[in-house]
Amino acid sequence: MSRYDLTDEEFELFLPLLPAERPNKPGHPYRSHRQVLNGMFWILRTGAPWRDLPTRYGPWNTVYDRFRRWKKQGLWQQILDALEAQARQMDQIDFTFGALDGSVVRAHKAAAGAKKTSTVFR
Repeated sequence: MSRYDLTDEEFELFLPLLPAERPNKPGHPYRSHRQVLNGMFWILRTGAPWRDLPTRYGPWNTVYDRFRRWKKQGLWQQILDALEAQARQMDQIDFTFGALDGSVVRAHKAAAGAKKTSTVFR
């Protein structure tokens, strides 16, 4: 098991939320959801390009295609909603802390030193 791989306990949380596996699908050998999820999380945690995915997670394009397909189907949002609901039920979410990243807050142009102008309309 690699540093970024899901533990058995973590994967058990995902299992009921994932679509049914299709191991008998014709064509290339089918990659298990667990292997593909581990590849997705490796990419998300390292910030590496998809093509740099280690071979132990399968072909990078298989992992990427499944990630995109699940995103398009709305599966990621369903997974996040289900995991949040489960964490709320178990009282594992701490609502006492909040943060706002200043890089996404727009500042007025005058905040950067631009000359202020009158706001009176003519």
